[in-house]
Amino acid sequence: MMKSHGYAAHDKKSPLVPFSFERRDPGPNDVVIEIAYCGICHSDIHQVRDEWGGSIYPMVPGHEIVGRVAKAGSGVKKFKEGDLVGVGVMVDTCRVCEACKASMEPYCTKGMVGTYNARDYQGEIMYGGYANNIVVDERYAFTISPKLNLAAVAPLLCAGITTYSPLRHWNAGPGKKVGIVGLGGLGHMALKFAHSFGAHVVQFTTSESKASDAKKLGADEVVISKDPDAMAKQAGTFDFVLDCVAAPHNMNSYLDLLALNGTLCSVGLPEAPLSVAPFAILRNRRSLAGSMVGGMTETQQMLDYCADHNIVSDIELMPVAKLAEAYERVIKGDVKYRFVIDMATLPKG
Repeated sequence: MMKSHGYAAHDKKSPLVPFSFERRDPGPNDVVIEIAYCGICHSDIHQVRDEWGGSIYPMVPGHEIVGRVAKAGSGVKKFKEGDLVGVGVMVDTCRVCEACKASMEPYCTKGMVGTYNARDYQGEIMYGGYANNIVVDERYAFTISPKLNLAAVAPLLCAGITTYSPLRHWNAGPGKKVGIVGLGGLGHMALKFAHSFGAHVVQFTTSESKASDAKKLGADEVVISKDPDAMAKQAGTFDFVLDCVAAPHNMNSYLDLLALNGTLCSVGLPEAPLSVAPFAILRNRRSLAGSMVGGMTETQQMLDYCADHNIVSDIELMPVAKLAEAYERVIKGDVKYRFVIDMATLPKG
């Protein structure tokens, strides 16, 4: 077994603390990655605090991982030692179902193996990226361009692909009016992508203080969603709305924004169920949808697109010792717009 060290939660109420553990020995198709940076996703907090249920402890969170290949197995073809590489939300799937064969691995019928808070197909606990290293099959690792700021690339492995995938699937682009709900870790990436794709983009936020930032990030319009008159003016005019809010909120007000055959897609994952009025869907033959991260091929396409168009996440780089402070600030929405842990600050195991 390979020795590793990082930070772990041991139950849903205790803070993350230093933790030494073992990862599986690398096989011929595996790469060992020395982790340089790992983003903090709001889903890390949900799972550490068992807000979705079923959390597995001890838990080393983190699925926005970037670093360099420290070792490549004899059968590895994609990578060599020293290459920049990333790992996202999954580290294995069945590889043989229709979804896997179509490179839609998140929808694997057997169930994808999450990077953390999961067990592999042999029942072993998976530990994530708040650590010094990780072992992964090369199929589930991505090539990172050296043209981009490596720390700011880390959130692309979740926040980036979580928003890129539905925007591509519902054809956000020229001639389409697209709404983005929430200007946080997910929302700011959605705004950047929708603008880059050529859509007319309207940012919805409850915070008037975020209006100027939204404009700088590419919004054609900004609507303060707690203003009923401002919302009413937008009703029935959107082709697609991407809801990136992770807190409880009124989805019906965003369904009312949709034009004929429009779609509201939710990716924010609040911990409590959201209520939907039937008439909010029946009007204009609207659709309420969801989307997971993209598969391996689409995620690599997203990373290549970002390299070509100089798109990365807006981040605050932080030392691992400030994890508790970062978690509280994420919950308060007090981050522009994604925390990334500098693993050079990780104490030696």
